[in-house]
Amino acid sequence: MTSNRQPAVVLVHGLWNTVNIFWQLRAYLEARGWLVYAVSLTPNNGDISIEQQAYQLKTFVEESLADRPSFDLLGFSMGGLVSRYYLQRLYGLERVRRFVGVVVSHYGSALAWLRWNIGGRQMRPGSSFLNDLNRDVERLSVCHPLSLWTPYDLLVLPAHHCCLPVGETQRLSVSSHDNMLRDERSLAAIATGLSR
Repeated sequence: MTSNRQPAVVLVHGLWNTVNIFWQLRAYLEARGWLVYAVSLTPNNGDISIEQQAYQLKTFVEESLADRPSFDLLGFSMGGLVSRYYLQRLYGLERVRRFVGVVVSHYGSALAWLRWNIGGRQMRPGSSFLNDLNRDVERLSVCHPLSLWTPYDLLVLPAHHCCLPVGETQRLSVSSHDNMLRDERSLAAIATGLSR
């Protein structure tokens, strides 16, 4: 049995991922008293727009957290852009207390030039999608964003494109993009960030 006083967080996965990528993070947060939800976005290969994925997130929240006035939100990789669209364009800011972005290409990744589907094109540096989100990025201030990134990221290029100009940014010396969901340092940083 859960209580509305128990902190809740929704996890949003990235490109090619499923909710299974969060198994270590989920266990880590649950052991510390969090009620953890994870949304499954389909398809997960960028064949639909980030906006469409954000509507999936919105529906998930409305169905799974209807009785909760507020919750926290964590977006991993492209899931961070899905989360931002939900926050900035679908009224998510009205309910989300804290937003944590883990290796999110807020300003795009050069690798996205190798992808031609809509999700890939939207993650290219300077895309109209990213420019639109970043023109009013200061709106995120109300949910105290935390951006976590590693200089060893080979998927977000350049890696500092994970840094937002608002909120707090933490650089962690974690060996890879996906290890940001497994390394003890990043797990601790996520838990600390969500607890503030």
